[in-house]
Amino acid sequence: MPVLASFFILQRIMSSSEIETHNVLIDTHAHLQLEHFDADREQVIQRAGEAGVAAIICVSTEVASSRQAIALAEKHANIFAAVGIHPNDAGPAGDNDFLEIAELARHPKVVAIGEIGLDYYWKQVDPATQARAFVKQLELAQKLDKPVIIHNREAGEDILKILQGLAITQLRGVFHCFSEDMAYAERVLALGSHVSFTGNLTYKKSVLPAVAADIPMEKLLLETDCPFMTPMPHRGKRNEPAYTAAIAEKLAALKNIPASDVSRLTSLNATRLFALPDGLLP
Repeated sequence: MPVLASFFILQRIMSSSEIETHNVLIDTHAHLQLEHFDADREQVIQRAGEAGVAAIICVSTEVASSRQAIALAEKHANIFAAVGIHPNDAGPAGDNDFLEIAELARHPKVVAIGEIGLDYYWKQVDPATQARAFVKQLELAQKLDKPVIIHNREAGEDILKILQGLAITQLRGVFHCFSEDMAYAERVLALGSHVSFTGNLTYKKSVLPAVAADIPMEKLLLETDCPFMTPMPHRGKRNEPAYTAAIAEKLAALKNIPASDVSRLTSLNATRLFALPDGLLP
């Protein structure tokens, strides 16, 4: 079925009176395992539920945080894990680290490999080392048939070159914390990838609203990237999954549709991409 036709059918389904009463959110990128949440992690999770967040994906940056994400997912039915080695952590990562990521990735609550990619902003790890880590984990995702969560910071062209080099013409994944222009977004969408924005979408001087407005709803996800990238009007505070609603509201304003529609449609997108369990959404 053509994408446009399937999307219109999806819209009709989601406007039914049975689902209209629900406003559910999925935070597809959080770092709740970090020390920033050690003092009140359970309260943060509770606040997320009270704010309508039905599920949270805890995304990792190296082996230790991957283990912690899984432990958190084991404790909470609505939390899931992504495991992987971030480009800024690729320097000290050895063969045993990648072997452990491959083993952890087989855990039933691991729904993605991530976050992986390239970061040329911080210059903590040389590009060649980052690229090797990225390729290894892309290949792992293909082997395990799991989606990828891609980190791109000032390395957009090299990321696409690596995907091309691996003959990846259809990418099951998401470019998270998107910060490129619409021309780049079109290339990402042509690969079949999803796109997500964080608090960066809400900042007063951001040029991203014009990009987000043109990305089809069926390719958008919501995320906080907490504890970082806090959205307006909460900027200056620690970010947390409860603030996913702020991203949904901004997208709704850009799309000129109700925030509840953004919440439902992006939640369906996330459920399908990450193969989240049936019954998660009402």
